[in-house]
Amino acid sequence: MKNWKLPLIISAVVIAVVMLCVFSFQGVQNKAISLEEQINTAQSEIKVQEKRRADLIPNLVDCVQTYDEHEYQTLMDVVNARGSSSDESVQEIQTMIQAVAEAYPELKSNENYRELMNELATTENLIANYRSNFNKWVKSYNQYVRKFPNRQILGMLGYEIIGYEYLDYNVSSDAPTNLFE
Repeated sequence: MKNWKLPLIISAVVIAVVMLCVFSFQGVQNKAISLEEQINTAQSEIKVQEKRRADLIPNLVDCVQTYDEHEYQTLMDVVNARGSSSDESVQEIQTMIQAVAEAYPELKSNENYRELMNELATTENLIANYRSNFNKWVKSYNQYVRKFPNRQILGMLGYEIIGYEYLDYNVSSDAPTNLFE
């Protein structure tokens, strides 16, 4: 009776050790895959915000400039009309001022500029936050890949450290510059 129990116990221990190794290897690989996906997501979020900046900011600048031109033209019409000296011109001026006062009770350009500056600051802050998040995930991944025994296991599976710069002060080619030229 003892003869068949010993091989069965040895077989069970060998199978348990093999299964433990397989699950350990797979667990390490699954964690590395999860970290890679976080890095890809963070990188995608950066691109989305850069696209938002490239699409939104030029449109806001155009809107502010168009409104400035409209406001300037309206004011110039009022000033030019005031410069006329005939009684008929005075009546026209009063009518024009009343129309302007009704349609444009106060000048809005400064608010448009303020809104544009807020959007610029918000957009740049979002991009900075997403870049920081990307750096955080790359750092976590690199730490995980370099730890023992992960380094040996992931090295056999082809995982490598990801290179990146902690701080990137280079302005990207689509960053807004000289907005009001």
